[in-house]
Amino acid sequence: MELKYVKNIQFTRLIKCDGQLKEFNFRKPNGKLEGPFTVDVIDAKANRIIFNMEMKDSTWKITTETSLPAWITESETAFHEMIEEEFKILKNDYGDKI
Repeated sequence: MELKYVKNIQFTRLIKCDGQLKEFNFRKPNGKLEGPFTVDVIDAKANRIIFNMEMKDSTWKITTETSLPAWITESETAFHEMIEEEFKILKNDYGDKI
């Protein structure tokens, strides 16, 4: 019997948005480049905001259909850079297994 191991990708980063440091939690249910990331953050009123990001035209883009606060949509480029940075670290650690 062969067990198949699928690595979850999960990391947290701080970004200055809306004049404050915000903690963004990124989660991907498989270790592959394809498929969405789920991102969550808490706003100033302690409401959790959850949105998805997917690779489109070689860039990680917000794909959630609901309206998001401007401080999230304005940070889309920073999210892209963080995801790409995490994949570089994983490729160094795991090679072609991701």
